[in-house]
Amino acid sequence: MELCQLTAYQLHEMLMRKEVTSREITESVLKRIAKVEDRIHAFITLTPDVARQQAALADARIQNGETTPLTGIPLAIKDLICTQGVRTTCGSHILENYIPPYDATVIEKLKAAGAVLVGKANMDEFAMGSSTENSFFGPTRNPWDLERIPGGSSGGAAAAVAAGECIASLGSDTGGSIRQPASCCGVVGIKPTYGRVSRYGLVAFASSLDQIGPFSKDVRDAALLLQAICGHDFRDSTSVNVPVPDFTQSLVDNVRGMILGIPKECFREGLDPEVESAFREAVRNLEKLGAKTVEVSLPHSEYALAVYYIIAPAEASSNLARYDGVKYGFRAKGSFDLMEMYKETRSQGFGAEVKRRIMLGTYALSAGYYEAYYRKAAQVRTLVRQDFEKTFAHCDVLLTPTAPTPAFKLGEKVDDPLQMYLSDIFTIPCNLAGLPGLSLPSGFSKQGLPIGLQILANHFQEEKMLRAAYVYEQNTEYHLRQPAL
Repeated sequence: MELCQLTAYQLHEMLMRKEVTSREITESVLKRIAKVEDRIHAFITLTPDVARQQAALADARIQNGETTPLTGIPLAIKDLICTQGVRTTCGSHILENYIPPYDATVIEKLKAAGAVLVGKANMDEFAMGSSTENSFFGPTRNPWDLERIPGGSSGGAAAAVAAGECIASLGSDTGGSIRQPASCCGVVGIKPTYGRVSRYGLVAFASSLDQIGPFSKDVRDAALLLQAICGHDFRDSTSVNVPVPDFTQSLVDNVRGMILGIPKECFREGLDPEVESAFREAVRNLEKLGAKTVEVSLPHSEYALAVYYIIAPAEASSNLARYDGVKYGFRAKGSFDLMEMYKETRSQGFGAEVKRRIMLGTYALSAGYYEAYYRKAAQVRTLVRQDFEKTFAHCDVLLTPTAPTPAFKLGEKVDDPLQMYLSDIFTIPCNLAGLPGLSLPSGFSKQGLPIGLQILANHFQEEKMLRAAYVYEQNTEYHLRQPAL
């Protein structure tokens, strides 16, 4: 097996035994990128020179005994996380040539850990999408079937892990943008509790929902990467100052005594039969391993999608007002006055989906409609959160499918926004409530497409989520399969 196909902890052990160097691992990843990237298009920007420099530094650190589990490990970063001196586009024409003058907090932490950056991963423009088809730079393709989407909006980061173009990666999750692509690409993805990971340096889409989280080949790597990026940050006012546990201590092969809640609302219209079958089989497997399952109800979850598409566009319309062609980013040429320059810059700089959501959000916040839409949505959001609070009073974690269907074909839903939005129907309630969520492989369709299992936990209880996921993974083999490229 090639080095690029191994996990971070396997490579870390080899580095510690001096069986391999970070430079050799990095060259293996860069060779893989050269082989498959023209078919996958997981990256917007590649940074081979930076990667080689960081790999050399990592090897020096290892020689000096200054190592962490991520020292010398090549990673990809979703292209809306600021990287000093490296282009950060958000998948948008309006930031096509933007180079941040500073690092996001998570990038500072990864650099301190000695990780290696191989590139910035493709994404839906400003994280608005479920298929990565909304990128100004063109779509990413699913490594399991090149005619299908990788999920979104972090499709590039998920596809890069599945294709061996990096060892692990970082994405962001506003309504399912880590978990849904993890499901589509057959990898593990974690959306942490809101406030667990600093958002400083994450370009904002919807500030009350956005969270940075890891993609990886298995649960152990996800725990290691999550460990590296967690922690309080005074530069992010929503960062919560709570202790960060050692997540690897949760990786024990035992779920005896755990109570797993199964929301009855997840068996709904639109759920693909193969996804439902894989989900029921996953529940039976965990029961056989000693967990107890109970049926629960999240009665307000049926309103979650509608609530999300009021709150998220409202926040986006405010956050994206800064892109006016004056301070930074793209500016339209040929305008005769300031207002015309504003209009032309935003008309030409944003794609269709971003403009649709800005208009939705602006309408929801406008005079005369705020009370009817935004205020009402905020009230229902509270009810969604209270549903989870009641459920977690007697359950350790909740299980649902991650997405209602396996990956669909490129172009299949681009002209039907509502059908596209329904791809996130199982992931959005978690974001509205600020909960942690994880997706891991739980089966394959008859067409060979990955299917994901979603595990949700209460606030700051990522350990329970990781424990259930690790036990399931250790007793199945879905995570070991790799796409033929």
